[in-house]
Amino acid sequence: MSSGEVYFRWKFIRITSGGVNISVFMIVRILLLIAGSSLLTYTTSPITLTDAIERLLSPLNKLKFPVHELAMMMSIALRFIPTLIEETDKIMSAQKARGAEIDSGSMGSRIKNLISIMIPLFISAFRRADELATAMECRCYNGGSGRTKLRQLHSSYRDYIALTITILFIAAAAVVDRLV
Repeated sequence: MSSGEVYFRWKFIRITSGGVNISVFMIVRILLLIAGSSLLTYTTSPITLTDAIERLLSPLNKLKFPVHELAMMMSIALRFIPTLIEETDKIMSAQKARGAEIDSGSMGSRIKNLISIMIPLFISAFRRADELATAMECRCYNGGSGRTKLRQLHSSYRDYIALTITILFIAAAAVVDRLV
């Protein structure tokens, strides 16, 4: 329950000043998360991201954590996001051509119409995942053992400055979170 001045009350719904503050703070957090992740994925190639994630998590190798496999999964997920978006657009266009009213109607009918998009999308995604798994098996992919890197990553003073600024932002966000 949020405290503060009550702005609106109807049956069991109460909108308070504390609730509005928390809502605005959460919206800003989500927008910053989306902006940050978009900036990162638009400015950095998936291969560089995978190598960086693998290097950052490499201390977990001592705990027998499958760092390479995690980095590979993230790389594959990043690579398939545009493909899934394109596939969704094609499926939506095909459903609209068949007369499906995806963008109109009540909320219940819209959700019901989404099923006609989600099922073919899942089938397509599973088929692509199966094809990728088969291709990796055919090429005898066995994880990170014995792999070499085309480009070795090296840290510079700019990387350490960026890391320091990031840590300061995270600390400031944690302090602001405690205050709110």
